[in-house]
Amino acid sequence: MAEERLQKILAHAGIASRRKAEELILEGRVTINGETVTELGTKADPGKDEIRVDGSLVRPPRRLIYIAMNKPREVVTTLSDPQGRTTVKHLLKGLRERVFPVGRLDYHSEGLLLLTNDGELANRILSPSGHVEKVYHVKVNGRLSEEQLAEFRSGISLHGRRTAPASIRLLKNAVNPWYEVRLTEGRQQQIRLMFKNLGRLVEKLRRVQIGPLALRDLPLGAWRLLSEDEVRRLRRAAGMEAAAHAPAPQKRPRTGKSRHGR
Repeated sequence: MAEERLQKILAHAGIASRRKAEELILEGRVTINGETVTELGTKADPGKDEIRVDGSLVRPPRRLIYIAMNKPREVVTTLSDPQGRTTVKHLLKGLRERVFPVGRLDYHSEGLLLLTNDGELANRILSPSGHVEKVYHVKVNGRLSEEQLAEFRSGISLHGRRTAPASIRLLKNAVNPWYEVRLTEGRQQQIRLMFKNLGRLVEKLRRVQIGPLALRDLPLGAWRLLSEDEVRRLRRAAGMEAAAHAPAPQKRPRTGKSRHGR
């Protein structure tokens, strides 16, 4: 096999998304033939080189897994947490395969989270160039004016860089109204910061859709395997061909044994 960038190898092996794989390399947690690697430009041959992450040998996944989870609030969108908080891994009871979350929902947000070991799909969904739309329902402490709505849609400067155009519409008119927000990018806490920039605080934030994949009636704290049709439509939305490997058969939702799975 030809040499490839190390973060691409880790993503294709289902270890993590390319972005997270880069973090693993920079943290010195990856070795090639026994030597620690910390340079992002490093290449390797997965057919010849022995690649390990945290001492575990990197092997390609036996099958591709695609999971939809309804993440509760106060759950961390990582597989481990140095502070000992509940992570999405705690909710994945009964799953033998290793999967990783595609993107993040912050600690105080809830809703649809995609987990997989398909590194190529994860990279397409996370890349702004993939234009995969994410839909959120957001409750804030006051209505936006028409001028503020126009500013939200056209883009807001955050940390010196303007956000991409977004869609926003009023879902429920109240003292503390609900808005529907549609984004194709996903900076850290982006929606909360956009509203804060306009003088409004987010009280509740729930993601309800990623591309064609909708949360629907999946219970809070539960997860389910995606159907073959859902995987095909998700890959198509990310600009990929139909899945080369059929996903695992559909099962009824699982509920993680956690105080948050309510």
